[in-house]
Amino acid sequence: MLLYYSFSTDGMSYAVFYSAPPSFSTGPLLSLSQFGFYVRPWREWKAAMALPLPDPQFVLRGTGAPVNTLHFCCRNQEQDKPLLFSGSANGAVHVWNLRTRRTESVLEGHGGASVLWVQTLNSRDALISQGRDLRVCMWDLAEGRSVVTDSILTESVGFCQCSLLDREGGHWLLAVPGADMAAVRVLDLPSKTPVCTLKPDANLGMPMCLKLWQPDSGSSPLLWAGYEDGSVSLWNLSERSLLSRLACHAEPVMSLDFDPGKLRGVSGSSEKAINSWTLDGQQSLKLQDSVELVNPGISHLCIREDRRILATAGWDHRIRLLGWKKLKPLAVLQYHTDVVQCVAFSDHDVPNKRLMAAGSKDQRISFWSVYNQI
Repeated sequence: MLLYYSFSTDGMSYAVFYSAPPSFSTGPLLSLSQFGFYVRPWREWKAAMALPLPDPQFVLRGTGAPVNTLHFCCRNQEQDKPLLFSGSANGAVHVWNLRTRRTESVLEGHGGASVLWVQTLNSRDALISQGRDLRVCMWDLAEGRSVVTDSILTESVGFCQCSLLDREGGHWLLAVPGADMAAVRVLDLPSKTPVCTLKPDANLGMPMCLKLWQPDSGSSPLLWAGYEDGSVSLWNLSERSLLSRLACHAEPVMSLDFDPGKLRGVSGSSEKAINSWTLDGQQSLKLQDSVELVNPGISHLCIREDRRILATAGWDHRIRLLGWKKLKPLAVLQYHTDVVQCVAFSDHDVPNKRLMAAGSKDQRISFWSVYNQI
């Protein structure tokens, strides 16, 4: 039997749920120790009860270490095999075949150092990976090969992931944390030519997360950076200048994402809040909405490609789904037994095949059909 009562404090509504033993209906005078009880913000319970929460469609095991990063490569692969790349704390990049749900290959290029980030370069045959061995590796995976063709020394000992921006003519921009703890370097690929180094005048601490962005206007590429002091900054690469800065969080910014269509971004930190912010016509950042969480800590967050859902990876082992338009809580997915460290949405061409994946410190990758069930 499930009983509850609700209360409000600090402007938040909460619900206390009691799980009563079967004997409660015949003998209600029981001690509190015979009850299980849970406290959550009311809107999380309301969202969780609105629809039956799905179980994972399937789970991949076998990484042998915590999963730090995920990247899908499924587009234009309907007649072939859709792939997922995962980077683990033991230095391995696993290439998963999502048809067979088995490992195609395991790439070892970082000397056992934790892999922080993986991304393909327009094709499943060209991969780039970042490790805590201070190297970014370029891989040739064509025709069954698994060869590191080139590498870049990052000189950064932090956990900040790189960011990649596709440019015309077979070129990319790569943003990497710099040797100076406060700096970000931007390079051209494949030439590895330095484009700029961005370092704030103020003491913002280390960059914690990066995202390159090319506005539709055809102007200079821009860079979003979340810093250790809790601020989010926007940089102009051509002018090497700071366009705007917003104090978003009281703790370091762990992850951010940006919706170029709405000129709206979102960030999470080690505190109990997810904040969204907007960029106006004068390229000034303004805080928009904030969602309070029950438990602190967002490892990673990601806006779905259709700009309808935001997914977050939580330190409390949970995956939260929110409506992107108003940050309305939609579901709290519970499966993992340790910190969820990354989330990603697949890029299948056919919508009903699209999945969300979550990687955890418990060494498992869960897959969810949130396109069809939520």
